[in-house]
Amino acid sequence: MSAVRIDGNALAQGLRGRVASAVAALRAGGAPQPGLATVLVGDDAASDVYVQAKGRNAADAGMAAFDHRLPAATTESDLLALVARLNADPAVSGILVQLPLPRHINTTRVLAAVDPDKDVDGFHPVNVGRLGALAAGAPLDFPVACTPLGVSLMLAEARPALGGLDALVIGRSTLVGRPMVQLLLRADCTVTIAHSRTRDLPALCRRADIVVAAIGKPRFVRGDWIKPGATVIDVGINRTDVPGGKSRLVGDVAYDEAAAVAGAITPVPGGVGPMTRACLMLNTLQAARRAAGVAVEPV
Repeated sequence: MSAVRIDGNALAQGLRGRVASAVAALRAGGAPQPGLATVLVGDDAASDVYVQAKGRNAADAGMAAFDHRLPAATTESDLLALVARLNADPAVSGILVQLPLPRHINTTRVLAAVDPDKDVDGFHPVNVGRLGALAAGAPLDFPVACTPLGVSLMLAEARPALGGLDALVIGRSTLVGRPMVQLLLRADCTVTIAHSRTRDLPALCRRADIVVAAIGKPRFVRGDWIKPGATVIDVGINRTDVPGGKSRLVGDVAYDEAAAVAGAITPVPGGVGPMTRACLMLNTLQAARRAAGVAVEPV
């Protein structure tokens, strides 16, 4: 068996195109232009690249992009003051505070200060709680963390009939693993969540129709763990050394091994990452719709 490669780049391009069309329709109906505010504290090179890409994605979708760069020495009170101004600014539909923040800043306090309706990352405690209380099949009319949301959209493409399937989520983080469980339950899957203390993880994997790997360990999930025909979603992004003093990105799944057994699988890179960024645009669109009193609809 050779797995179908789930092309995250192509799916993300399609989603960004639908978001751009929806933004144009929203503005044509008289609503204000959606706006995404990004906040970067410090000069981390990787974060800078991510923030620039998000700004370009917003502009390409017809949204306003507000880029706020603060020095690494910025105080927590000054950052909270900026967040308060963005909360009050009607031109800002969504707020993204790029992580990680400098160590002297309390990340939990800053994320909790963002208006839940403008929390396009889906990290605010109110939105996390909304997701946890979500009934099966209920509409997502609030911001959901972008990576789990992107994974759920990829699964809907790769395997439209999810009801009743056994799903295994490897990783219990509050940013990916736990919200992923809630979205799979919403899709009527039977869900198991695994973590560092789980016993006989390979055996659990071999029973799963869907495996979502988000544990942060390169090539941790081996091919002989995978049930034949299963759908494998690899959330991991790990940089590993290769001969010649160079490095490459790999996922949490041993891709070549798993692709020989699975029915469908995401690559790294080019899988979940592009969909995560596209879902940020989707969340910003939906926030703008809510602010304008327009029904939140799927795109």
